[in-house]
Amino acid sequence: MGLGSFFKRGKKEKADAEECHIEIVSDDCDGCEKCIIACPNNVLMLAGDVSTVRDAQVCKRCRVCVAICPNECITVN
Repeated sequence: MGLGSFFKRGKKEKADAEECHIEIVSDDCDGCEKCIIACPNNVLMLAGDVSTVRDAQVCKRCRVCVAICPNECITVN
């Protein structure tokens, strides 16, 4: 067992990585931008009158957007 195998042992494979799923019910969103401003990872953006997902892979599942949304239209799995 060499030094190289020691460093490889704790790393996760990319196949094991789980993709975050964010869903925004656009019918309930009023475009207040509170979730966009509160997101620490810049995952959300405003498109037209509603919030949309810019890049779900960047999401760290902190659920700040879910907590701050006044219309409860965001879910994070």
